[in-house]
Amino acid sequence: MSEGIQAADLGFFSVLASAGSLSAAARELGITTPAVSRRLAQMEARLGVGLVNRTTRRMGLTPEGELTLEHARRILGEIQDLGELLGASKSSPQGLLRINATLGFGRTHIAPLISRFVRQHPGVDVQLQLSVNPPPLTDDAFDVCIRFGAPPDARVIARYIAPNRRLLCASPAYLKKHGTPRTPHELTRHNCIGIRQGEEAYGTWRLTHGRGKQAITEAVKTRGSLTTNDGEIAVNWALDGHGILMRAEWDIERYLKSGRLVQVLPQCFTPDADIYAVYPQRHQMAARVRAFVDSVALAFSPPIGQGTAD
Repeated sequence: MSEGIQAADLGFFSVLASAGSLSAAARELGITTPAVSRRLAQMEARLGVGLVNRTTRRMGLTPEGELTLEHARRILGEIQDLGELLGASKSSPQGLLRINATLGFGRTHIAPLISRFVRQHPGVDVQLQLSVNPPPLTDDAFDVCIRFGAPPDARVIARYIAPNRRLLCASPAYLKKHGTPRTPHELTRHNCIGIRQGEEAYGTWRLTHGRGKQAITEAVKTRGSLTTNDGEIAVNWALDGHGILMRAEWDIERYLKSGRLVQVLPQCFTPDADIYAVYPQRHQMAARVRAFVDSVALAFSPPIGQGTAD
């Protein structure tokens, strides 16, 4: 028996780790569960380390397994990219495309876009994962991440997709009962709906009023009886009259137009959260990545404020 890891092990282990169990991996690979178990045991024997912690119900990776998975995904991605760079897929994007987006924006905008994308590019298989917090920018688990705000990491490429403003809003019923704040400081006397997402300081709203040298930014510590990590729930609470909400324009624009929500402190500006498609530098020439990012950019043109961020 040859020693060390073999090329075929990379794809097998990547499928196994993604499947989450031996039986699920067996279904995806089209083999039996005992066959998956034997192949894993052979792989571990060649490497001389355990890669998976097995129980009757769950499967988890050992530290050595996590390291193996990280390298396997990177190597498999580089092999796929090499094929495209050599011209195998330039005319027709092919292969697996792993996409990450936030919950609300991914569900409302990215998922329908993917539906159209795969019809245009049937050679591409897409895995979409929605999450409250974005993964690390250098995480090899994804080919493209849709993010809000320009990333500071120079090791990734960030393509600007569309502008995205955060607005303060509340229902007419709430404002009629509790009054409309006229200054940022007056928000401290209101029930503000909280959203715990990303790495932003929870409960602190930064509002800028005035322009140029006269501009003043205030950090307002808000309070409220309702908090969630799901933006859609927060919007529904605002619609029900529970308080003032800071939310992306894409998510509340239709309610502002219909009058179900009213913008609060329109003279104040909140930090931008423009939409970007972010991907590792090594993926910039991959046909499937280029095609998808181009389709995202096209979908959000004209500007988001005229038609359609989390």
